[in-house]
Amino acid sequence: MDNRDEIRDFLASRRARITPQQAGLAPGGRRRVPGLRREEVAVLAGVSTDWYTRLEKGHISGVSEDVLNAVARALQLDDAERAHLFDLARAAGTRPRTRRHAHKVRPGLQRMLDAMTDAPAIIRNGRMDILAANRLGRAMYWPVFQTQLAVPGRNPHPGATPSQPANIARFQFLDPAGPDFFPNWDTAADTTVALLRTEAGRDPYNTDLTHLIGELSTRSADFRSRWAQHNVRLHHTGTKTFHHPAIGDLTLDYESMDLHADPGLNLTVYTAAPDTPSHDALRLLASWAATLDADTHGAAPRLLQDDRLRHGQDQ
Repeated sequence: MDNRDEIRDFLASRRARITPQQAGLAPGGRRRVPGLRREEVAVLAGVSTDWYTRLEKGHISGVSEDVLNAVARALQLDDAERAHLFDLARAAGTRPRTRRHAHKVRPGLQRMLDAMTDAPAIIRNGRMDILAANRLGRAMYWPVFQTQLAVPGRNPHPGATPSQPANIARFQFLDPAGPDFFPNWDTAADTTVALLRTEAGRDPYNTDLTHLIGELSTRSADFRSRWAQHNVRLHHTGTKTFHHPAIGDLTLDYESMDLHADPGLNLTVYTAAPDTPSHDALRLLASWAATLDADTHGAAPRLLQDDRLRHGQDQ
């Protein structure tokens, strides 16, 4: 695989966002391009202009860590961007190879999930497939799972087949229910694309990931525009807001961690602060999950708005 285009576009996009003033340089005369010039980055990194120009054209194989760190400082890369640059350097000039992935969740991991009874938890891979969930996790991500299942009375979206795992990115960009489930859709969409871009740099030979990116790029203008920005991110902790079709709004804190014993898998656990509406909503979600357990088809939610209010008062 030749990733020179990826390297060029990433470095050029980072260079374009920094003004001379932000870099501590004089503004200079009229500029034909936004951001810093290549020669200015070279000065800041302590390398020759010819050398940096060659680097930005994708000739990064064999470059030392010291030089990569100098370029990262010159471009003011954050931790995620610095890691992405090193991932691109590792992939450059190497022979195509398949990264070892855990394609299935071990029984021990599933038991761990099932032991978490008060918090939604899922295990996903780098392409945003949900490979396992506990009871609350499956109930919370119920709309995402519905895009992958042939449910009586509902047509799955055109890209889904029963054999595909539930995929957050595909649901977010291709399913009409996506914007409803993610009220802060723009922010959530930015995060998803940045995570996919990060994974693509880390695992450039993953054909399943490449096929998903190709599908989303072909079918979604929103995805294409975000993909072209070359943004990456680390995703360890934060807050997310969901609008569940049966429960309503949930604002949940999350903790996300890679499972080093199972390369390529990530565990995400959601919690709500005590004595908050979202904490009460999680209790209601547990009650609603029991209705899904009794319904093998995963049909439409049974708790309507009036039912939700009544259950909330009963609690």
